[in-house]
Amino acid sequence: MSRGYALVTAYREDLASDEASTRFTTGVHVLYPEFQKQGDNFGTIAAWAWGLSRIMDYLQTDPAIDAKRVAVFGWSRLGKAALWAGATDPRFAMVLSHESGAGGAKLFRRGVGETIRRLNTVFPHWYCGNFRKYMDRDTTLPFDQHLVISLIAPRPVYIASAQDDKGSDPAGEFAAAKAADGVYRFLGTNGLPTATMPPLNESVQGQIGYHIRPGGHDVLWYDWSQYLRFADNHFKAAPKN
Repeated sequence: MSRGYALVTAYREDLASDEASTRFTTGVHVLYPEFQKQGDNFGTIAAWAWGLSRIMDYLQTDPAIDAKRVAVFGWSRLGKAALWAGATDPRFAMVLSHESGAGGAKLFRRGVGETIRRLNTVFPHWYCGNFRKYMDRDTTLPFDQHLVISLIAPRPVYIASAQDDKGSDPAGEFAAAKAADGVYRFLGTNGLPTATMPPLNESVQGQIGYHIRPGGHDVLWYDWSQYLRFADNHFKAAPKN
């Protein structure tokens, strides 16, 4: 708050269950039962992203909030949801995806870290039924997660990793940010201002931002510090309207 930002948060279980045993029986899913019979049904990641957009609906009515400068943030599974919310809802002026890994910011085609099979086996409620068709095809996908990041362009997006968070594949998260750079530059921005993965505790910030820090799967003050600086660089230099 001392930097001029408000924080709005929500509990994911209020939007949709994160338990495989109770999937699609609570929250928003019960409002659309017909969708769950389809292969392209919306899973729990999409439900959480939908909930973020409903929060945005409210923020646009609150005179205390500048709705043109709202960043959506998520960590881990909610980092995946934040990316999808930013890709599908252009009202979010910035996306901060923290250690989102597989199904988030990392590239599946590297064949490193969490796999499509594991996502569909351990978290069968997160994605649509059609995603199961791609189990064991990680390295031969006709698409990959950099395309989701590219859907956010030219709005600023920040991807962050942790050195010991091997399941999230930090190198794959950086590779996805780098792969999205071409779309950002095509749209007239400076994209990701490095072609090589930066060392620990060195934040690189263009229209795409990235850092990797020591430690594991967590959100630390170092991470928040970089996000606040990124927001300052983009929001405080931009006109309100």
